[in-house]
Amino acid sequence: MTRSRHYSFTTECKKCARLAAFLKSVKEEFPDYFAKPVPSFGDPEARLLVVGLAPGMHGANRTGRPFTGDHAGILLYKTLFDTGFSSHPESLAADDALTLINCRITNAVRCLPPQNKPIGAEINHCNDYLYEELVSVPKGGVVIALGAIAHNAIVSALELKKSNYKFGHGITHRLTNELTLIDSYHCSRYNTQTKRLTSDMFLDVFEQAKILLDS
Repeated sequence: MTRSRHYSFTTECKKCARLAAFLKSVKEEFPDYFAKPVPSFGDPEARLLVVGLAPGMHGANRTGRPFTGDHAGILLYKTLFDTGFSSHPESLAADDALTLINCRITNAVRCLPPQNKPIGAEINHCNDYLYEELVSVPKGGVVIALGAIAHNAIVSALELKKSNYKFGHGITHRLTNELTLIDSYHCSRYNTQTKRLTSDMFLDVFEQAKILLDS
C-alpha cells in the first residue's frame, strides 16, 4: 500500500469498451436489469472484505447487489449469517432488509463479462477500484478471496509479487502489517455441485476470518 491513487468508483464507468458494449446489449434485452458496474455492498469501514470475481448475468447484474439473485449468493449469504456477518441468511434484492455486520462485499471486476470470463485488461482496469476498497479496510482487517482471479487481483492491487502468494483454499497470507488474506474456492454452482467446495469448507474459511478479527 505504498502508492496513492484516486479512482472513485462510479456506476457510469465505461473504461472497458468490450464490457460497456456488452452491458448495453444486455440492457436492451433485459430492460429491467441493473446492467451497470455493480457497487460494493456493506459497511465502508468493515474489517472483513469479501472479494468475488464478477457480477453474474441474472444475479448482481440483474439486482445491482453483489452475489444477489444467483446460485453463488445462496451459500455466501447463509455462511455470512451463520458467522455473524449478516442480519439475514438470504439476499433477495438490493432493497431488502438485509444488512452486513462488519463486512463488505465487492468484485474484482465490477461489470458482467461475456461468458463470465473477463480478460486481463478488464481485470487491470478494475484493479484501481479494488485498491480503493483494500486501503479502506481498517488495521487488522481480513480479506477473503473467492477464487484465484480474485486472489491475484488483490495481490496485484497491492503491488505484491504473485510468486510469493500462491492461491490455495484455506491458505492464509499476511499481505501487509495491517491486512491478512484468506483464500477460498469460489462459491459457484460448479464448485458446490461437484463438491470441490462444501458448505463446511466454506464455513471454515469465514470462521477462520472471525477468529483473526476477534484476536
